[in-house]
Amino acid sequence: MSASPPGNGEAPVGEPQAAGRPLCPRCGTPHEPNQEYCLECGLRLPVEASGLVPSLGRAWRRRLGWYPGDWVWPSLLALLIAALAGIGAAAFVSHDQKRAGYVTGTSPFGAPPSTITPPEPTVTPPTVPSTGTGTQPAPPNTTTTPAAALKSWPAGKTGWTVVLESLPSANGRSFALAQARAAEHSGLQDVGIIDSSGYASLHPGYYVLFSGVYTSFDDANTAATTAQSRGYRRAYPHRITP
Repeated sequence: MSASPPGNGEAPVGEPQAAGRPLCPRCGTPHEPNQEYCLECGLRLPVEASGLVPSLGRAWRRRLGWYPGDWVWPSLLALLIAALAGIGAAAFVSHDQKRAGYVTGTSPFGAPPSTITPPEPTVTPPTVPSTGTGTQPAPPNTTTTPAAALKSWPAGKTGWTVVLESLPSANGRSFALAQARAAEHSGLQDVGIIDSSGYASLHPGYYVLFSGVYTSFDDANTAATTAQSRGYRRAYPHRITP
């Protein structure tokens, strides 16, 4: 039987200590990693945890001499995943930009036109030269040609005309005059209005819009056809008797 171990915790004399082998916490004798009892002092040896994380922890201690804790491994794994995700996102964006540039460069329609509207040019009004007295020159005289007077039915005359419209007197004489000017603008000649109340051949209460003074029915009928072609579909020849 071997001698009892010295009290200073060192390995027994004459037995070399294997490098990297765990030591008994009581007597300091090296033992195998999976050994259950110390062969020198009989102490039940602590069971070391097995698995990837404990193995990494022991390797860390042997390498650096200290160990922050098992939390360091999940943290490092999370950092690694985040870094890989960032690299993948950057690669995807770069590929997408290159693809967009390729599509634009090879499109038969070219780049889309710009929708920016150019600014409108500024027009500067011409400067009117001033006179020696400091006042602006008077504008040139403009003469307005007065509108031609409407045709009046000859007093006491019996004859033929073309009745364009019969306008109720209740609408007013101004309305009848405006209709007469419109008939002139259509190209009809000798347009006027007759107050039907002063003529036996007309129904009272109307302003009769007429065109022309004729001596025969045939002439008035021909003129009525012309008036119909100018937009007065109901124009007809009529004999006017005072």
